[in-house]
Amino acid sequence: MTEQERELLDGFEARVRHLAYLFQEARQKNTELQRLLDDEKQQSRQLQRELDSLRADYEDLKSGVAISLDGGDVQKAKQQISHLVREVDKCMALLNE
Repeated sequence: MTEQERELLDGFEARVRHLAYLFQEARQKNTELQRLLDDEKQQSRQLQRELDSLRADYEDLKSGVAISLDGGDVQKAKQQISHLVREVDKCMALLNE
């Protein structure tokens, strides 16, 4: 093997080692980003559950306020109760399927 061929081979080996190093760095970065993404997804699911809970509490509060009126807006309270009954009926129909 000539000196020039040896230098070419050494250069090629150095580049391959460098590419392997870059690949390893990229793999580690990918793993870290995947972990961060999983953490964010988990936090997003938790926040969505909390939002759903707060919305349900808000609807309950609205219903309670509408029902607790002292006859001031009886029609609205009746509509609210009718809406709630329809929602319960829909849920029961879904359960019976």
